[in-house]
Amino acid sequence: MATENQKNFISKNKEYASTFDQGHLALPPAKKYLVVTCMDARIDTARAFGIDLGDAHVIRNAGGNPDLRSILISQHLLGTREIILVKHTGCGMLTFTNADALKLVAQNAGAGILSSTFDFQPFADLEQAVKDDVAWLKEQSALVERTNISGWVYEVETGKAKQIV
Repeated sequence: MATENQKNFISKNKEYASTFDQGHLALPPAKKYLVVTCMDARIDTARAFGIDLGDAHVIRNAGGNPDLRSILISQHLLGTREIILVKHTGCGMLTFTNADALKLVAQNAGAGILSSTFDFQPFADLEQAVKDDVAWLKEQSALVERTNISGWVYEVETGKAKQIV
């Protein structure tokens, strides 16, 4: 039996598909860039950053941490040449340590499920985390040469983004 979320998913998809007319868009992003940002439900990447369908790749995960595998596929197989990394205020990744998360997983799923060295990649300083991630990306020799990389903070309270690096 479908959950309420699944019913909504089906209903909204039927509504969307009934007027969908952009199946002709090319596979590579038209504007040749990708955005790495957090999975936080308060961030509407398309509206907040002016991304039209087909313009860019958007990689979302907890904390907006760089996902090298996806970035390399985006660059080498699909032609992107710019990375815009966006973290945000009020991020859950600012609220815990690896030890906290490991303890909670052990309580919920059982001790020893994860290695004690498993890294949830939390961070304590938002702007420093942006700088660190951009620096890490710039060190990756597998990226396409001369990739433009910038780092930003999105304010969930105001909808404004400011460049950090």
